[in-house]
Amino acid sequence: MPSIKMDHHELARRGREYYDRVLRDQLEPEHNGKFLALDVETGDYELGDSQLEALDRAEARHPDSVFYILR
Repeated sequence: MPSIKMDHHELARRGREYYDRVLRDQLEPEHNGKFLALDVETGDYELGDSQLEALDRAEARHPDSVFYILR
């Protein structure tokens, strides 16, 4: 079970900041409409056609992490 190291506001702030700074130019527009599950501690992410698909992939790689989800 994931241990939350930060509150949800901090998770959202860090996730959005990382996406805007690092991932946006890599993923848009090719992956528009996909869901992103981002581990804000490592920068690792997974994409999926659904939130569940992206989250399942991310949790398989980092089972103890908490993820920022974005579409």
